[in-house]
This record gives sequence, structure tokens and C-alpha cells, in this order.
Amino acid sequence: MEVTIDENSGYCFGVEFAIQMAEDELKEGELYCLGDIVHNGMEVKRLNEKGLQIIDRDDLKTLKNSKVLIRAHGEPPETYKTAIENNIELVDASCPVVLKLQNRVKVAYDKVKKIDGQIVIYGKPGHAEVIGLTGQTRDDAIVVMNDEDLEKIDFSMPVTLFSQTTKSTKGFYRIREMIESRIRAARGEFEEIDFNSNDSICRQVSNREPQLMRFSNLNDVIIFVSGKKSSNGKALYGVCKQENPRSYFVENETEVDSKWFNKGDKVGICGATSTPMWLMKNVANHIEELDSDLAFV
Repeated sequence: MEVTIDENSGYCFGVEFAIQMAEDELKEGELYCLGDIVHNGMEVKRLNEKGLQIIDRDDLKTLKNSKVLIRAHGEPPETYKTAIENNIELVDASCPVVLKLQNRVKVAYDKVKKIDGQIVIYGKPGHAEVIGLTGQTRDDAIVVMNDEDLEKIDFSMPVTLFSQTTKSTKGFYRIREMIESRIRAARGEFEEIDFNSNDSICRQVSNREPQLMRFSNLNDVIIFVSGKKSSNGKALYGVCKQENPRSYFVENETEVDSKWFNKGDKVGICGATSTPMWLMKNVANHIEELDSDLAFV
């Protein structure tokens, strides 16, 4: 079989930066991380073995005189306040794209509140990045991910829409059209509407969709490597599966099944923005080492 790793897969620059900061700080001593540094269990385990200790927000409230890493997803203002109160040194690895979006959301929130408007965020409820974004609005923002969530919006009032940076572009524009349609229905076709839509999806993430579509069509079999917690991984795997029915989702090489392959197959290895290159290489090496006498179907 011919095995190829997608050169466009692997960490986005925000995650890569956070991982590097964690490794640099661990050389100097004890380091905590607020939540999993990346949605990939294998990478979390690797860094844990180097000394990185994962804590949650409740732990942060009782932690004092320590050093804590803020991961690429960013954090709400409350986290910084707690750090000051507890004499915690923050190692801020927030992605620059996320920080810029947080500022945009805060500015928009201060503006729309003067006219009784609403901030709506297209994203996954409870996701670390979304928690950071809603924190810029004192948790007043409305989070929507599916059609049913739109019932939370008052379509007779001004709406400003943003997106979690790692969501699907197609999904965002679908939600935008639905919101605009409902606003027009609520106000009348010829009445001016107050709807401000902001495509805040990271292009390094969104560009992966067309890249993966091409990659999926160039190979007979696709092995998509990702942590099961990664929403970005689930979305990108869906892109592969739609283009190539012989696409399979694995967390590591132990989940690869030899029955997925035929002799002479071209096998493509790819992954999410939270998938380390070393893990994709492990999967590729495992497939290449499959014995030639395996019972291919």
C-alpha cells in the first residue's frame, strides 16, 4: 500500500504555540493547565508525563501562589480576576485570533446593550472558547448551535452574530441565513432590519475543509486521526466521510483495523487542528508495517 500523510493536517499555529509554551515552562518547574491543553488524549497524556497538571475552574479558585497555563482557547475575564486574587502567575497561550475575537465581542456587546440588542454566538455550548467569548458579555450572549437554539433569540430586537473560530463555515452561513429570514418575518419584508453578521471563523481552520475534500478524493482509504473530544475533529472527519465513504476515525494506531484495506490501496492519513504530527506518523508507520500476508478483502 502507498501511505501518505496530509501535509496540511496537524496543529494550527495557536495550538502549536500553546504546546511549545507548555514545554518551555515545564523545563523550569511545576505548571498547571486550566483544562486539557488540546482536545487530544494522547497529547494530553504525553505532556502529563512531562509534569503538566490539568485543573478545572473550581481547582483554580483554591489554588494559590502557582503558575497556570491558559490554553489557546482563551479565558473569560473572571479567570484573570481569580489569578490576581490568588497570586497566580498566568502563562497566557491564548490564540491571537481568539483574543482579537474576544475584544470584538466585548466592543459589540457594549454597543448593542445601549439599544437593547443581543449578542449571538454560533458555537458549541460549554466549549472552552465559547466560555471565554460569553464571558466578554457577562454571560449575556446567546449561544446557538442548531435550529432549536434559535428560539432563544428575540427577532424583534437588534442582533449581532459571531462564530466560534473553529466552527464550520457552511454551518455559520446557514445559521446566518436562518436568523436573517426570521428577523424579516418578525418585522415585515420592507422594514429595515438591525442585523450585524461577523464571520469570525479562523481561515487556517476553514481552509482545511476544501483541502481535505481534495485529499479524500486522491486516496482510496482515509484514516482520520483525532481526539474524540475534538469538535473540530468531528466536523473535519465528516468532510472526509462525505467525499470518501472509506474514511475511518481513529484516536491512535491501535484502533486501525486491517480489514479496512485492500492490496494496492492508496491510504491517506489526516487529522484535526488538535492532532499532533507525531501521532499521525505513528498511524502511518503502523499501516506500513502491516504484514504482506494479511487477509485483505
